[in-house]
Amino acid sequence: MIALGKYNNLEILRDTTVGLFLGDDEGNDVLLPNKYVPEEFEIGDYLDVFCYLDHEERIVATTLVPFVTVDQFQLLQVAEVNEYGAFMDWGLEKHLLVPFREQRNKMQEGQWYVVYCYLDEKTDRLVASNKLDKFLSNENLTVQALDEVDLVVTRLTDLGWEVIINHKHKGLVYSNEIFKKVAVGDKLKGYIKNIRPDNKIDVSLQPIGYQSLEPAANLIYEKLAANGGVLNLHDKSDPEDIKRIMQMSKKTFKKGIGALYKERKIEIKPDSIKLL
Repeated sequence: MIALGKYNNLEILRDTTVGLFLGDDEGNDVLLPNKYVPEEFEIGDYLDVFCYLDHEERIVATTLVPFVTVDQFQLLQVAEVNEYGAFMDWGLEKHLLVPFREQRNKMQEGQWYVVYCYLDEKTDRLVASNKLDKFLSNENLTVQALDEVDLVVTRLTDLGWEVIINHKHKGLVYSNEIFKKVAVGDKLKGYIKNIRPDNKIDVSLQPIGYQSLEPAANLIYEKLAANGGVLNLHDKSDPEDIKRIMQMSKKTFKKGIGALYKERKIEIKPDSIKLL
């Protein structure tokens, strides 16, 4: 079966005046237009192509790389708004529609939004939605405390930044635990800090517990090496200075320099730390 919104590995069946026809092992075929045909090929070769509907609602293959695939979240820009909805630039010739009913707030041309790409079962078309919560669930969690996870930042709340965890769950990173610039659509690595009884998830952008020692120490060591072996920071430095220079909390910084000191890689002075 040729899957819409996904990459398909298909066999070259025949060469025509309009392009190559590619097929799967179930007898289905799809056109790869001439503009995407590789310079060298042989009948029987296999190609990895992305399949979607063209302007005439026909399944078509392309070698272009879309910004998002089906069942994924992504930050996209609105290319056009008309009577049908907002059309997002997703890197392909035909834009991706976000119907008005799937817009959390009315989308504006030129603005960027995190959307979810999915296959509409009623129309068999690929569309997108800005109503993200309907595609997330914390009922049956696939993560546990201390797990490293992939995050997509969605919006800022009074408590902190809401994030999508592994394209499945919803979580929160508290504002007072963020030590670098964060924006909507950012893709980050994170760590499960806490899972509450109601399955709400607290997320950290820094490794937790013993996991935080080595990454923090490595980051400090790299910063020292890039700065001539000296940093005007120490265990009594102002937390804001540490946050600005190292993008980590003072607690994490102290753990990091403590680990480096034990390994005899640094010297801690009253007003600085220095590589040995």
